[in-house]
Amino acid sequence: MIKKLILALSFMMAFTISAQKNNDTQAVTEAAEKLRLAMISGEKSTLESLILPELTYGHSGGHIDDAKEFVEKLVTKKSDFVTIEITNQTVQIVGNTAIVRHHFYATTADAGKAPGDVTLDILLVWAKVKNNWKLMARQAVKSEKKK
Repeated sequence: MIKKLILALSFMMAFTISAQKNNDTQAVTEAAEKLRLAMISGEKSTLESLILPELTYGHSGGHIDDAKEFVEKLVTKKSDFVTIEITNQTVQIVGNTAIVRHHFYATTADAGKAPGDVTLDILLVWAKVKNNWKLMARQAVKSEKKK
């Protein structure tokens, strides 16, 4: 009888953990989409709501932005994304951390310059703070082609 009870409890715990992981994966996917849209719109309050104050944001050219610089560049259109397309996204949940990788293709009009194209591979690290996922780190590397 006790063995059956332990087995049933173990199954219920595994099911609960699996369901929570699926919920977290969905929530991170939604947060990443909100970030994509906010990077296009340059909406300051939305950008700030999606990131941690400790954000480290690495560009493919080697420059690192902190949270304030990241938001300021998008709000002032110094970094102006006209479009952003995300493909091949994967989400891995490890405790209260999420690792997101995707391919990033964008058209830009930085500081009023002629439109440009950006093709990158991105690593995002999200942290779960209370019930919200916040961007903690981002690193971009140049990609050879659109995937």
